[in-house]
Amino acid sequence: MDKPVLRADARRNRAKVLAAAEEAFAVDGLAVPLDEIARMAGVGAGTVYRHFPSKEALFQAVVVDRLEQFAREARELLTAEDPGEAFFDFFRRVVQQASRNRALCDALAETTGLGFKAGAGDEFRSATQALLTRAQAAGAVREDIDGDDLRALIAGCLAAERYSLEERHLVRIIVDGLRTLRNKT
Repeated sequence: MDKPVLRADARRNRAKVLAAAEEAFAVDGLAVPLDEIARMAGVGAGTVYRHFPSKEALFQAVVVDRLEQFAREARELLTAEDPGEAFFDFFRRVVQQASRNRALCDALAETTGLGFKAGAGDEFRSATQALLTRAQAAGAVREDIDGDDLRALIAGCLAAERYSLEERHLVRIIVDGLRTLRNKT
């Protein structure tokens, strides 16, 4: 069954809600009140609920959208001339961008307790796994790392970014640890 087509004003309101939610969740995660998101979007709470049945559904929509953007970026890098540097650049970029966004930190570390709907992060996992596999085949990344390890390392880097006094120092150490011996910088 196809989704109903939204009127132009409804599409605009939905876009405003998503933009406001992305901004609010980035700062406060799930702790932000739904009324605050509605206020930031310039709409009533009823408008938010018409588009999203709960704050958790809105949170998932925002996070899934960002994870899908990351997945698109990873797939674009699958044709990069240097698979190793493409992987490491992507890894650092994900950590850098997500570390400034509490919602992404929580989602990537799977600390929200939401149990994202089936398939919510599958594109991200699949694309990052393909990027990892290609970098490993090129001899740039250790062979004993798999997709689950990669997710855990991203989550660990996000935590390191929060608590490290020297910006990205610990991330650099983790990235160096992913390199094969012949590709250490």
